[in-house]
Amino acid sequence: MGAVTSDWPPGVPLIDRDPPSGLDVDDLPESDAASPWMRPVGDVAVLEQHEAPPTHDDAVVPPLPTALDLLDDGRMSDGVISWLVTAVIAALAFVLRLVDLRRPANLVFDETYYPKDAWSLLHFGYERDFIDKANDLIASGTFDNSIFKDSAAYVVHPPFGKWLIAGGEWLFGMNSFGWRFASLVFGTLLVVATIRLARRLSRSTMIGALAGILLTFDGLAFVMSRTGLLDIFQATFIVAAVACVVADRDWFRHKLADHLRATGVPDLAGTYGPAVWFRPWRLMAGLMFGGAIAVKWNSLFVLAAFGIVSVVWDLTARRVAGARARARWSILTDGVPAFVHLVPVAVAVYIATWIPWMATYRNQHRTWGITPGPTVTRWLGEPFAALLDYHRQMYEFHTGQYMKDATHVYEANPAGWLIMKRPIGIDAVNDIKTGVEGCQAVNDTCLRVISGMGTPILWWLALGALVAGIIWWVSDADWRFSVPVIAAMSTYLPWFRYDDRPLFFFYAITIIPFTVTLLAMALGRIMGPERHGRRRFWGSVLTGAVVLAVVANFAFIHPVLTDTLLTRKQWLLRMWFASWI
Repeated sequence: MGAVTSDWPPGVPLIDRDPPSGLDVDDLPESDAASPWMRPVGDVAVLEQHEAPPTHDDAVVPPLPTALDLLDDGRMSDGVISWLVTAVIAALAFVLRLVDLRRPANLVFDETYYPKDAWSLLHFGYERDFIDKANDLIASGTFDNSIFKDSAAYVVHPPFGKWLIAGGEWLFGMNSFGWRFASLVFGTLLVVATIRLARRLSRSTMIGALAGILLTFDGLAFVMSRTGLLDIFQATFIVAAVACVVADRDWFRHKLADHLRATGVPDLAGTYGPAVWFRPWRLMAGLMFGGAIAVKWNSLFVLAAFGIVSVVWDLTARRVAGARARARWSILTDGVPAFVHLVPVAVAVYIATWIPWMATYRNQHRTWGITPGPTVTRWLGEPFAALLDYHRQMYEFHTGQYMKDATHVYEANPAGWLIMKRPIGIDAVNDIKTGVEGCQAVNDTCLRVISGMGTPILWWLALGALVAGIIWWVSDADWRFSVPVIAAMSTYLPWFRYDDRPLFFFYAITIIPFTVTLLAMALGRIMGPERHGRRRFWGSVLTGAVVLAVVANFAFIHPVLTDTLLTRKQWLLRMWFASWI
């Protein structure tokens, strides 16, 4: 039999090479299945582009995939089952995080800011300053509106995350359960979004479930789901936005496939194809990105990255469909609608979260709106001019000399985040004497701590999966690995621009969902196709061992995640490195 040549569409970049739906590694003889041009990723076989694939005279090689085969990829038939699996894992994550959510009853770490700001938003529409002993009064439950000062607080993050915290306070009151409830909900939704993203990328509900289980037992995700801070909201919106962008990729390709079927042609034969102006998943991505940016500004980097990726995917989809040279028009005819779906929508969401602030800015006894000058105020109106001036002040705070001169005992350079070099201390009560609070230490004291640390085994394996994912993306032309790699790096690398100010490990909550997704996909690749019995068996054994190791590691560190009473010796057993203390 003669050599098989590749007819992959020219110019398709590594970010968007497709697995052929009609070609399964198990259709080949064992010798071909083991060859370097066919490698399984979970239950999906990915055809890699090589100039001269190997041939065997006795091998029966299926035909290369058609345009329809490639465009139809991603149509999965287990939707109901997949949602049941997702719901079960989400319920596990919710219950695990719910237990003793209200402990400790006091405000911990940066809860001294956001829950109080949220309570102020509920009452005044903007953040007010508090009296000095407000934290003690709130912890004791003996407070009223006299804890507020008349002056407006100077805050340095957008209000949306605090409004979410306020939702829990509105439901359950200004207490530890109330100000942590929204984090619990969004921490569970983060697991859901990760499952759906990993499932869509891997084309496997099993791999999606694996990613969700791993994230459920991550220490950092657990702690952030039980603390009234902003970052869990940001992480959830970012993962949901990326999942929507990937869903839009499949949706658009399926639209092109449906067009080919409707017109009865095998491909576009050099024509451009249909213009698709409304993209529901892309619109949803814009809403999610807007939510993320309205929590923390650095979500902008992820929007920028995936805005570009999404347009590249459109161009390559049209090339796969047979548009040939005309596909280049996609940069304009698909790119402009992509911009409209993502950027203006995100801006609208962002501004909407500031409406209560703009409605009350005159009550804040500030001069906002004057600094930009009368021309800006005249063109934008006082509320928007005030908002613009306030954003200037916020940006100057984050990038100014004050932050550069600041120090913190738990600051952690981002270079050490992925290996968890310096976790964050959320709360600590030290030197509890024997007989106090149930302490039974002998020649020792007890303590209670909450450490914002990841599950070490999970983080280190996820780092290895990140490296492997980059290699598989580049060397095997597998677009699926590109998504979590780009997402993780767009939330991680920009921090190095600001490493001259105190940064903290818990910011990496936006990274771990994507590296966990890479780990689940890597384990799926190791397991291989279902009918490869021996490889599947040992791959499943390895995967099971990884899950058990992560769960056991999580159980071991659980006391230092939950304010559990420990002797100092028991605590030190869990502090594997001096930098963790």
